[in-house]
Amino acid sequence: MIRQAVPEIVVLSGKGGTGKTTIAGSFAALAQNKVIADLDVDAPDLHIILKPHVISEKEFYGMERARIDLDVCTQCGLCIEACRFDAISEDFVVDENFCEGCRACKYVCPVEAVQMLPHVAGKWFISETRYGPMVHGQLGIAEENSGKLVTVIRNQAKFTAQKGGYGLIISDGPPGIGCPVTSSITGAPFSVVVTEPTQSGLHDIDRLFDLFVHFSVTGFLVVNKYDLNVEMTEEIEKFAISKGVTPIGRIPFDEKVVEALVNGLPVVEYEDGPAREAIIEIWERVASKMGI
Repeated sequence: MIRQAVPEIVVLSGKGGTGKTTIAGSFAALAQNKVIADLDVDAPDLHIILKPHVISEKEFYGMERARIDLDVCTQCGLCIEACRFDAISEDFVVDENFCEGCRACKYVCPVEAVQMLPHVAGKWFISETRYGPMVHGQLGIAEENSGKLVTVIRNQAKFTAQKGGYGLIISDGPPGIGCPVTSSITGAPFSVVVTEPTQSGLHDIDRLFDLFVHFSVTGFLVVNKYDLNVEMTEEIEKFAISKGVTPIGRIPFDEKVVEALVNGLPVVEYEDGPAREAIIEIWERVASKMGI
């Protein structure tokens, strides 16, 4: 039996610090019957306001790392010459911090002394929150393959949603437009972009909107702290419309947002304020557009 895909919405931003996680956390608090995913595996922070309780922890394996069997090695030096990352010492010991897993040393070794071994690059978790199940992860320091870990988390979120009968996946995506963002929106039907009314904000969303076109994503735009520059807000919204992205709401500057985050709460669960009311209205519009 083929199960119907669970609707998914990914909250993105052209850069960090625009309020993306603030919006995603509030959506998680407002939505019903959903699975939550934190796809920002390089610097996750959704857990700060959702306070997940980990029930399952798994290791994430990135690129393999080389190891030289010194009992077999003839110390011919070909591996050292082939390694462009200076990962092999004169004693023929591989430094995992420099090895990129390119296999050049393995290819040139005449006695097959080089082995490629699995390397733990991070962890991912299945947790419970008072808002529903949450899937999230964390890369190790200076580790790579963030896009691959994002894919692992998204797949687990989909599995959790289908298995548990949940009707929605809300994902807090990574900032920027790099590989992790591509992994976050590939196959995702909807995305909300959070930006601020600045020239750099306009530049950042321009690149994101190009990705939406490429991956056939239905995009919505939220301008945070819009009242700091209403003229730029209007320019950004006009640009979004020209790119096929729907402006879905504006959030005013509100000091209660900072107070809510300091207290470790989603904004919509803190005291009444203009930002809280705006986010609630935005979620209602998004849910209506998604048909949920």
